[in-house]
Amino acid sequence: MHCYFCQKNIKDIDFKNTKVLEGFVSAAGKIKARKKTNLCSFHQRKTAQAIKRARFLALLPYVKE
Repeated sequence: MHCYFCQKNIKDIDFKNTKVLEGFVSAAGKIKARKKTNLCSFHQRKTAQAIKRARFLALLPYVKE
């Protein structure tokens, strides 16, 4: 039950890496809560920011169909 990014020693979360970010988005398109993702608070904030940037640039959808 450790942070995914801390285990892999990843400091920066890239918003262009949509395959990784899709794992932290629910089926409805919402950003999953920290309790469900098991991320530390630092990486949860960075992941949310990366998801929002990817959505703005149309790399990830805001709402799934």
